[in-house]
Amino acid sequence: MDQDRTELPLTVLVGRAREALLHWGLADQTPELLKLRENAVFRIRLDNGAPAALRLHRPGYRDDRALTSELQWMAALKAGGLHVPAPIPTLDGRNLVTLPATPASASQHADIVSWMHGEELGRSGTPLRQLPERLTEIFGQLGQAMAELHNISDRWTPPATFVRPAWDFDGLLGENALWGRFWDCPGLVPETARQLAALQPLLAERLRTAERLGLDYGLIHADLVRENILVGADHVELIDFDDAGYGWRMFDIATTLLRNRGEAHFDLIQAALIAGYRERRPLPAAALETMPLFLLLRSLTYIGWIVSRPATPDAQERLARYVTESLELAEPLFG
Repeated sequence: MDQDRTELPLTVLVGRAREALLHWGLADQTPELLKLRENAVFRIRLDNGAPAALRLHRPGYRDDRALTSELQWMAALKAGGLHVPAPIPTLDGRNLVTLPATPASASQHADIVSWMHGEELGRSGTPLRQLPERLTEIFGQLGQAMAELHNISDRWTPPATFVRPAWDFDGLLGENALWGRFWDCPGLVPETARQLAALQPLLAERLRTAERLGLDYGLIHADLVRENILVGADHVELIDFDDAGYGWRMFDIATTLLRNRGEAHFDLIQAALIAGYRERRPLPAAALETMPLFLLLRSLTYIGWIVSRPATPDAQERLARYVTESLELAEPLFG
């Protein structure tokens, strides 16, 4: 079994990062750990002194084909004009390297991507601090950027080896759902488990009906939450493509809106996001009518996600919050 890299001491992680930097000829520095989520992300310096981000990927989460595909897509998005990180190749031209297993750590992949200079939009659970006028600007820009991400992706021809996860029917509601079977999670109290289990067939029917509408489907970011949106003076930057893959474009929009439902200016945020999107890409009224469905589907994915990460310090608190939110979203859909 792969060792959970979140349990590794900082000294081991930094040593692992320096081992990776050998492939770029940059080992003569001490990487600065910035965050430890699915990846361990470090700030490093390139030969010219410019900052860049070194990512040590969570062992066993994505294989080399999926990670190489992620980097290829990010490069295509950057070439298309989006403000996203792009891969920086090693001395011998590779975008991704594999670090062998050691007694202290499992085998894992590493890459370096270009630095983004914007400021994090916000943190989940903390109210946004921007004034309404600024929120309108930011979420309008985000809607435009999301639409352009979809536009560029539709124009791009992925290589034959391209592989990414799919947030499709099976990925959300199938037996091997991407983030786990929310209706069959260990640790839930019996009544909650019963309520969630009852949702699964109802959602399956609704999603099949939505599929027949011919909803827009293709490559999506799939995780445009606040922490993955950086704000510049006149644009937004999109980061963290770990979970990017194929899915409905409404799922992308719902993912962004879900974590803003409690905001005092949520109606303004939603209107600005949709208006910005429509400036760059069609978004029919019939698609918007599926928003409650995709908000609920997105909310339910977090239940499986946190149950599979019991070592998270606030796992039980977050599980309770996700369950409450999901059942609230289900009420107007199913009564």
